[in-house]
Amino acid sequence: MIKWFSLGFWELIARIVLRNRILMLSIIVAITALLALQWKNIHFAFTEANLLPDDNIVNIEYNAFLNKFGEEGNLVIIGVKDDAIYTPKAFASWSKMMNTLKGDKAVDLVISLNDLKKLQKNDSLATFELVPFVDQSKTLDPAYLQKIKKELFNDLPFYEGLLFNKRSGSIRSAVYMDKKIVNTEARKDFILEKLVPAVEKFEKETGIDLRVSGMPYIRTLNAKTVTDEISIFIGASLLITSLLFFFFFRSFRATLISMIIVIIGVMWSFGFLGLLNYEITVLTALVPSLIIVIGIPNCIFLTNKYHQEYKIHHNKAKALQRVTTKVGMATLMTNLTTAIGFATFVASNNQLLLEFGVVTSINIMALFFLCIIVIPIFHSYIPAPKERHIEHLDRNYVKVFMDWILRNVKHNRFSIYVVSIVLLVISIVGIYEMRISGSLIEDMPKKEAFFEDIVFFEKEFDGVMPLEIMIDTKRKKGVMKLSTLRRMEELEETIDEIPELSKPISIVNLIKYSKQAYYNGNPEYYELPTSQEQSFILSYAKNATKNSKDNLMKSYVDSTGQFARITTFMRDENGDNIAKIEAEIRKKAAKIFPPDQYKVIITGKALVFQKGTGYLLDNLLSSLAFAFFLTALLIGFMFRSFKMVLVSIIPNLLPLMLTAGIMGFLDIPLKPSTILVFGIAFGLSVDDTVRFLSQYREELKKNNWKIRKSVYATFTDAGLSMFYTSIVLFFGFSVFMLSSFGGTIALGGLISLTLLFGMLSNLMLLPALVLTLNKTLANEQDFIEPKIDIIEPSDAEIDDLEKNK
Repeated sequence: MIKWFSLGFWELIARIVLRNRILMLSIIVAITALLALQWKNIHFAFTEANLLPDDNIVNIEYNAFLNKFGEEGNLVIIGVKDDAIYTPKAFASWSKMMNTLKGDKAVDLVISLNDLKKLQKNDSLATFELVPFVDQSKTLDPAYLQKIKKELFNDLPFYEGLLFNKRSGSIRSAVYMDKKIVNTEARKDFILEKLVPAVEKFEKETGIDLRVSGMPYIRTLNAKTVTDEISIFIGASLLITSLLFFFFFRSFRATLISMIIVIIGVMWSFGFLGLLNYEITVLTALVPSLIIVIGIPNCIFLTNKYHQEYKIHHNKAKALQRVTTKVGMATLMTNLTTAIGFATFVASNNQLLLEFGVVTSINIMALFFLCIIVIPIFHSYIPAPKERHIEHLDRNYVKVFMDWILRNVKHNRFSIYVVSIVLLVISIVGIYEMRISGSLIEDMPKKEAFFEDIVFFEKEFDGVMPLEIMIDTKRKKGVMKLSTLRRMEELEETIDEIPELSKPISIVNLIKYSKQAYYNGNPEYYELPTSQEQSFILSYAKNATKNSKDNLMKSYVDSTGQFARITTFMRDENGDNIAKIEAEIRKKAAKIFPPDQYKVIITGKALVFQKGTGYLLDNLLSSLAFAFFLTALLIGFMFRSFKMVLVSIIPNLLPLMLTAGIMGFLDIPLKPSTILVFGIAFGLSVDDTVRFLSQYREELKKNNWKIRKSVYATFTDAGLSMFYTSIVLFFGFSVFMLSSFGGTIALGGLISLTLLFGMLSNLMLLPALVLTLNKTLANEQDFIEPKIDIIEPSDAEIDDLEKNK
């Protein structure tokens, strides 16, 4: 198989490309046009990423909950902490805003102070009826508004934690969206075109600052920010990579063609997203920028080789031919290893990562073909490089840096190993300081106004992240049994004692409120009925909940009466404590609900996300190990040597360890965004390793298998390109630090740092290891002729020869 990619093979490729230039360009134009037609299929994700596979028990339980009670994230909350709301003008504006929202077809139910309903006993019908809490004819009287405020806070404990905070005086309205459209395009239309303008109009009329949150609102604003940042990333990536390219080569033409190549690559990436019918998520939104950042190093490597060849013999045709024949294999291998690094995400058994891995790896290989075809063709049409275009090959500051590295590789290998070991030990200490974060909103843009609103509701109402408990009574109408209600109340008391959780909401609240209403609204009777009271109070409550659109609790018992739901909310800052909170609830539930009579499921978006983070960590570690294995196979295929495999792995493992250690020391937690750093960084860092070893393999053949001479020749030939490409990757990934999302910022910063470490490791540690192990490596490579004894000159002798030269 290796013969397929031998020198003769690449000579054939170069000949085909350069002799069929019009045909090749026509094919690229045709592919671009076809993929552009797929852009119409691009669509955006409407929910958070589910990090768990469909067959995971946590996902199964969550889907079972959704099947019974529908989408949990359909609640939008509008809050205010300002006594001015109880003035006639502000109250009128509030009422107008709420009535406008209530009349929208996207809204299922609105619970607000202005049209709040309270339960009232109707003895003639043996039922409770909902009557208005506020007399609209009196709302122009400031004294009346103060009266209803006092009555709300003192006489209606049912709404405490749901609509008001008794301690701080803040109130909020609950807007329940239609569950059928909450995860569709209609949600975005309602939030951006109806809700946001209505809130802004109220604030303008009254001067009162409103706070808006809830999962539909957060998801919509989050998705909008992702969409806005795509263009920012693409523009910034193009700008910084083009500036760096021009700085290196001082050629407008070479810079222009590189930009054209990566722009075509970006167009292809959107085309593949549409063709594969993948959603635009926080991850796939990064793909176009990744294509730019990864594509430019290909252009640098091929352009640099072209300049090197042209400088030797000043024959443009010969130089273009040799670009493909000499570095075609190395470029293929580097792109292949990068693609493999991203493709390992497919093994994670997670749809989000699978889509990211597939589309990225496909586009990386597409970029390789674009570069290997377009760059030689383009340079064949333009004039040969001028002297100022190839001056970079002898640029003094780069030469000084590269010479310093080469001197250390030749004469200070022991020092390189000592420094590497010390850094490794420090990294291991830092790794033990790392923590895992299960926060659902930690990576959301903290500079955006909606994040400030999240913080407000976490402080005033103990969070907006829902934690759900579903109780299966295993018999129809089992929920309304007094024994079941008392068990639920006991569990709710435990939940209420957990400081990280808000006051729970369930059918128990309605039954307690029913008893209070039965006793003429006396708040002292806000409790479950006794066994003597249950027959008539529960019958009243059942009659009150029939066919009522305004029934707040209709989502807390299923239609059969077999399943009950308890909802509580959690501050996102407690994401790290979810496992402890879950264990505490499970322990109490096991005591209260006998397993032969009840089944208790703890679920909710916050819990699913936290479990998904742990699952992602396990799978990403497996994927990273798989990437190491595939890289080892590639190196083993090239050299037939186990020690060469070790030589290739060690320089790439050290940068990952250093980054992990820094994360520990700086308290940057492991979370979905930062976990991805290691797979992406390894896939890119190993490029330099493969590029160096591929070139080294060719130099061995040219230099009669003399290892020292081959290593130094490889460093001289490939070292400059490795330096250039690493600098481009470093600044290219730094672009992601412009993001509003904490996860994207961490992703960009940590990958940049890892690649910087990787460059130094590949330029110093890699050649040092090859030279140290050269005595045994030479005997293990099956392409070396075993009968020839090669006596290599020492490093000092080589230096003397170079000086004499």
